[in-house]
Amino acid sequence: MSSNKLSAVLEKQIRRLCLNDFPCGYGNWRKSRDSTEEAGTEETDALLDLLTCPHSPWRLDEAWSPQASALRQLAVLQHERLQADFIYNYFTTLRIVDNGVSVIDDGLLKFSKLEELVLSSNNISEIPAENLPSTLKILELRANRLSALNSLTHRLPPHLEYLGLGSNCLGSDDDICYLTERHWPQLVCMDLSHCEFKDQQALLRAVSTLPCLRTLVLEGNPFTLVPSYPGFTLDSLPLLSCLDASWISPEERLCFRGLAKKSDLIVDRASATVSVGRMRGIPDPLMSEDGNTPDFPVIAYSYFITYDFLSHQTVNLNNDSDSKFDAAHITEDCFSSSGLQSNKSCEKESSKPDTQALTVFSEETCHDIAHVTRHSTTKLTWSDCIDFSNTKTHVMSDLGGLKRFFNQGLYLTIVEEKVLSWPAASEDVLGPKPCQTVKEKKGGKGKESPIKSGSTKDKSKDKKKKSVLELVQDASIQRTLGSVHVPLQSLVQRGGKVDVLCDFGALHAETEDLGKKLKEDKKKEKEPKRGADSGSKQKNKAASKGKVKETKDCEMEVHLEPVTVELKVELEKWQSASEAHHLLLPHQHS
Repeated sequence: MSSNKLSAVLEKQIRRLCLNDFPCGYGNWRKSRDSTEEAGTEETDALLDLLTCPHSPWRLDEAWSPQASALRQLAVLQHERLQADFIYNYFTTLRIVDNGVSVIDDGLLKFSKLEELVLSSNNISEIPAENLPSTLKILELRANRLSALNSLTHRLPPHLEYLGLGSNCLGSDDDICYLTERHWPQLVCMDLSHCEFKDQQALLRAVSTLPCLRTLVLEGNPFTLVPSYPGFTLDSLPLLSCLDASWISPEERLCFRGLAKKSDLIVDRASATVSVGRMRGIPDPLMSEDGNTPDFPVIAYSYFITYDFLSHQTVNLNNDSDSKFDAAHITEDCFSSSGLQSNKSCEKESSKPDTQALTVFSEETCHDIAHVTRHSTTKLTWSDCIDFSNTKTHVMSDLGGLKRFFNQGLYLTIVEEKVLSWPAASEDVLGPKPCQTVKEKKGGKGKESPIKSGSTKDKSKDKKKKSVLELVQDASIQRTLGSVHVPLQSLVQRGGKVDVLCDFGALHAETEDLGKKLKEDKKKEKEPKRGADSGSKQKNKAASKGKVKETKDCEMEVHLEPVTVELKVELEKWQSASEAHHLLLPHQHS
């Protein structure tokens, strides 16, 4: 791809000002001072109006520089002054945003009085310090393709007060070396937001050498996910006035006083707690059964929630015996909505790690590879409100992987498990041989059992055996009822927590059986009973109409009620230095 030089873009913008064309510059449209009024000439005020009037076709979008409008007016008033050097020196602010600029070339040095240069959302990969005017005070390079700062070696603008490097792939130890007083002695404000800085202490050691720094933006970096942020940063930079677009109050400084002295205890590790609360709106699966349903098989329904999370540094703060989650590597096929999978097949899949997901959050610079693991809540039977009350804490040292995971968000899935139970075969039931007469009855038509006991004692024994009848369960059948995406970007931008009520919508597909049952009831109500008189027929008709209306209303209610699940994802954040000391004390003893 050919490089797009900054100077070429600037020359193009200057040509668009049309400084030598109507209504600017000299031409037969201008009325001379000495000559009398001629046809086709315009007064100076009229020419100026053509430049500024909102409806004028000669009015241009001059957002790229505040000086562009003034320069056009000067071309009307004093066109003779507009020499090349004068034009370049006239600009003090240049804002070239999203113009595909890839190279800052030496042509920029012609703007010898430039103080503000904004080059956001371009394709710049390096900052050649020798091509920056020495008068520069503001340099904005947000959202470019910067991956290193090693070009900032010499001839840096000595009076630079603002440096914006946000949303770039910066974060190495070498990059941190170029953020010191030696390079930016007059820097007042610096934006490093949404970069890839992971070592909080190394970055703060470098930034603390900047004597004039008062405003710092760090949100969106991986290290901001740790519990010690922002407290450790506030105590490490006592001269800072504003952090992440928020003014620092004296109360905040007091809360975290002394935390910077505990740097040996601070670890770059994040702790996220996922809590699944109550689920509402699941239709009763037994509503589809009528009075003619056979005794067997016995059908049991249960429900649970699954979600994926990074796993290679996942720990459960609860005891293993009290663990409420089943964390296992499960492939997507196990819970696919297209087919129903048995429990045995799920167990077979769960023994194998989901290797396809292992490389999603890996980095060449990271020694750890972040694995994605599926976590499941406990299985609970149906009720109007199913309260899972499951909480799990995930501790992650791969901060870069966790940041990318939060930016992608997680999927919350509802799974229904159905288990069929049948009576055990007669030979499996322990007891005397006379119990096998049931099998003989099933085997032949009209055959009488060879053992007939009319005594009440034998009958009571048979009743006992029936009451303790053993049931054998089939392999469970699982199916996905719904899945919803939960955005977690706010955890990266502002920290704190995400507390949402996930709306899965109405589960129409799961009420098909209930709809069939309601239709069958309608048909039964329409059929007249034999031998009934005309009066009773009319009564039945009226009753059936009422019931049909009820069934329609019931069907509407089933289809309209949404399924919701409460979810909370919270990052651990220290609220004070004393809280940090209290939490770190057990680790210090261990």
